[in-house]
Amino acid sequence: MNTRAQALGAVRRIVIKVGTGVVTRPDGRLALGRLGALAEDIHDLIASGHQVMVVSSGAIGLGAGRLGLDAVPVGVVDRQACAAAGQGALVATWDSLLTRMGHPVAQILLTEDDFLNRERYLNLHATLERLLDAGAVPIINENDTVSTTELAVARDRVFGDNDQLSALVSAGTDADLLVLLSDVNGVHTAPPGSEGAERIATWEGESVTIGAVSARGRGGMGAKISAALIGAHGGTHVVIASGDEPGVVGRVVIGDDVGTWFPAAPGLSRKRRWLAYATAPEGVVRVNEGARSALVERAASLLPAGIVDVTGDFAEGAVVSLATTDGPEFGRGLSTLSSDGLRAVVGRTGGQRAVIHRDNVVLLRTGGDA
Repeated sequence: MNTRAQALGAVRRIVIKVGTGVVTRPDGRLALGRLGALAEDIHDLIASGHQVMVVSSGAIGLGAGRLGLDAVPVGVVDRQACAAAGQGALVATWDSLLTRMGHPVAQILLTEDDFLNRERYLNLHATLERLLDAGAVPIINENDTVSTTELAVARDRVFGDNDQLSALVSAGTDADLLVLLSDVNGVHTAPPGSEGAERIATWEGESVTIGAVSARGRGGMGAKISAALIGAHGGTHVVIASGDEPGVVGRVVIGDDVGTWFPAAPGLSRKRRWLAYATAPEGVVRVNEGARSALVERAASLLPAGIVDVTGDFAEGAVVSLATTDGPEFGRGLSTLSSDGLRAVVGRTGGQRAVIHRDNVVLLRTGGDA
């Protein structure tokens, strides 16, 4: 048995992200054939002992068609209106397909505040755990009807599309596998169909040329790769594959050579995954080189003596970035003091308590990836 089959054959909890290009046809109508086939895949997975969550795009695109628009609008209010018109039909379709197979459906609509707020993040985890224990299939989407940050075309602070949302859901629920279904059969070295483009079977940090963003969705291959790296760094196997291929999820689970596999790295704790990927730091604590070395090399706590400067205004318990005086962010942590409290103890030595405990620190790779 090959390494991929061994790794993916052991998964139990699966998140499936379904892109707009899979959910809808080019004219904006639901692609019922594809959704029906995917529902059959989900039924087979559950019957074989797996737990499944679905992050489903398509509400805005579907709503645009229902409202008679020629294209998905760019304006936030117009996108909210489309989401309101399309979300009900989207979840009703999933409900109709899955309940007739004996699987109750639960709708979960999220905004970035559900991740930024630690208590809400934990409540989300508890709710999803209870639904899965009850045998339900959560259908998850951004709450586009009331949200504004997620509807912006540019990437926002925490997530700007369902690719990244699915990675955060995977990290927050200890999922073993995230399958990102798209309208292409994995990551290619160049846009599919172009000269020299080849599918990458296993991601090993290749340099690739990314094509245009989807005309109907907000993602694109760049967003999928970013989400896949978040998931993999958080300890979840990720596969980017084509939603047009019948039975593709089942083939992924048995380790067939389909799509592009991002192997899971040694997993972070749930708290550290939250700190790394689901937070927006409220300030920056700059430290000297000695403190950086202690944090990175000895997994130590941060003491006042190591602090050089504090920027931003925040309360006790806020998430802050950790950086050297002239370098990029290398970590994040939960401050035991407010910004004013930290400024009052900058550089102090002798008998000082930790201002950021080592249990509440996550170290980041270059560019902000944990």
